[in-house]
Amino acid sequence: MTLFLGLGIAGVVLLALSLVFDGILEGLFGGVLDGLFDGLLSLPVIAGFVSMLGFGGALVLGTTGAGTIAATAAGVLAGLAAAWLTWKFSRALMRDRTTATPRGEDLLGTSGSVVTAIPADGYGEVVLRLGGQPVKLAAKSPVPVERGAEIWVEATLSTTSVSVRPVER
Repeated sequence: MTLFLGLGIAGVVLLALSLVFDGILEGLFGGVLDGLFDGLLSLPVIAGFVSMLGFGGALVLGTTGAGTIAATAAGVLAGLAAAWLTWKFSRALMRDRTTATPRGEDLLGTSGSVVTAIPADGYGEVVLRLGGQPVKLAAKSPVPVERGAEIWVEATLSTTSVSVRPVER
């Protein structure tokens, strides 16, 4: 029983260490193992196997009178199931892609409103929506634009400033 519980605890400790050291096993031996097993030798997969081997074996040994060999077999099966699930979940998480990060070019043609009045050929401030979020940027316009006016973005001048023109209705 002590051996099984020791394996279970060692697996949990290895899982905690994998938060810091994941990817080490794939990089061993000059990268020979990198991509060879497609993540099957990652620390979380091995930790899942070892911890379920230990805890599953201890559970079977403690609740039944089956013996050490049966407990080991049950622990190996539980460990293989945990390793396979860990591998599948980690692959699914690694393939999960988000949408592209908004860039300055995405502001072209965006409407917004003036927060700080823009003098002719001077700078003021506008609020735009980028990716559904309000963004406050410096704005330049060839004509004066009063506070509260609706504007269109004509060009991005830098990461924090845009060129705008007032909307005429």
